[in-house]
Amino acid sequence: MAYKGAETLIAKSGIELHITPRMANRHGLITGATGTGKTVSLQVLAESFCLQGVPVFMTDIKGDLSGVSKTGTPGTKIVERIQKLGLEGYENRGFPVCFWDVFGEKGHPMRTTISEMGPLLLSRLLNLNDTQEGVLNLAFKIADESGLLLLDLKDLTSLLEFIGNNRNEFTVSYGNISAASIGAIQRSLMVLEQQGAEHFFGEPAFDIHDLIQTDAHGLGILNILAADKLMQSPRIYSTFLLWLLSELFEELPETGDPEKPKLVFFFDEAHLLFSQAPKILMDKIEQVVRLIRSKGVGVYFISQNPLDIPDSVLGQLGNRIQHALRAYTPRDQKAVRAAATTFRSNPALDVEKTITELGVGEALVSFLDIKGIPMMVERAFILPPCSQIGPISVEERNLIIKKSLVYGVYEKVLDRVSAFEILKERMDETARKKAEEEQIALEAKEKLQKSKEEAALARAEAAKERAERAKKRANPDIFTELTKQVGRNASRTLGNELGRTLVRGILGSIFGGSRK
Repeated sequence: MAYKGAETLIAKSGIELHITPRMANRHGLITGATGTGKTVSLQVLAESFCLQGVPVFMTDIKGDLSGVSKTGTPGTKIVERIQKLGLEGYENRGFPVCFWDVFGEKGHPMRTTISEMGPLLLSRLLNLNDTQEGVLNLAFKIADESGLLLLDLKDLTSLLEFIGNNRNEFTVSYGNISAASIGAIQRSLMVLEQQGAEHFFGEPAFDIHDLIQTDAHGLGILNILAADKLMQSPRIYSTFLLWLLSELFEELPETGDPEKPKLVFFFDEAHLLFSQAPKILMDKIEQVVRLIRSKGVGVYFISQNPLDIPDSVLGQLGNRIQHALRAYTPRDQKAVRAAATTFRSNPALDVEKTITELGVGEALVSFLDIKGIPMMVERAFILPPCSQIGPISVEERNLIIKKSLVYGVYEKVLDRVSAFEILKERMDETARKKAEEEQIALEAKEKLQKSKEEAALARAEAAKERAERAKKRANPDIFTELTKQVGRNASRTLGNELGRTLVRGILGSIFGGSRK
């Protein structure tokens, strides 16, 4: 669009409604029922920021936003809208984009490490209770003090297994560590892995500064996250976007009030961020939203109902686009009243009634003026996008990905030495030593057993010998005894005969000699 102020014009009716670049980092809200034009409003805002040289990050839940990279072809309704609004100099064009995808299928992979995610966001991701969250915090503390890098899910799984196997040792220093809590966390990690979260954790970790880029012509790059698959796990989706916001908050320096934002962040399906969030996390979200504008970042929430956004956050969203709401139920009617009261009233407009009468592409619009004061709400038509409405082809997407400046930076997964490898080595060494000790003990046991057997055998032999001797003493051999008896008798007999012979010989000599 070539006319003056075209890059900031968002809607038009009786008057032109421009978004003030200096106030664009004061955040915003796009709400409306399904099919009323929220996605087109997001696309028009993104194109506007791109023309101002402001990079944009937005999630593409339905796959429609990829068309922003391609020149649009005006249909009959768009031509009628251009003529009706008197958009002289309107021209169709495409915009520079960079595609991202946590799963690495429809864009460059986006990863972070377990350590960078931190225990607070990880507890939300795992849906842990207070006790389990306390154990997870202890696990991070043990990892820090032990010099263990937590990069991916297997690192955290190994750490928890290590802590569980050595609970008694850690209890002395860190207090009681419940085995049940460790088991619950491990089961939650398994569920998370089944949902595809292993693609999200690892290296190379995403550098948040890669979102803040302009092209050779000074146009802001439109970073589009493919979120159709990611949305199948709403908790992962919302926690991932909250992590991105937190990273921006932590990494970017203070800028005060810049002439235009450094980056504009669109958070689609925003109700998922606040749904069932514990108080500590809500406090974190409110802090980030409140303070991140001083870093030059504008955050725009997209949701069906303004009641989806807590009042503490809603009050910080100064730029509003409200599409039609339906008042079929009491809750719907309450939402209509709530939406109407958040606008600066316009005497010429019954806001509450108008919200239910808006057509497709029509909206109630109120932006902040140069002084940061909300303008009176106006009923207006959102401008038609300059780019294509609807997705581009797979081939066109792949060509853009390969031409990107960051192509090849995140595509290859790194797996350096971290907690998993270190703990595995420790456990292997422990197992090896235990096996050696068991072998030594087994050999000693066998040796002792052999000695016992030999001693028992020796005792048995000795006992046998004693038994034999005792048997011989108690029951002598009959033949032996008989032989001995015969011998004794023979000796006596021999003795007797010999004696008699000797006596006769001697007496015979004497008497015989005298008779002669």
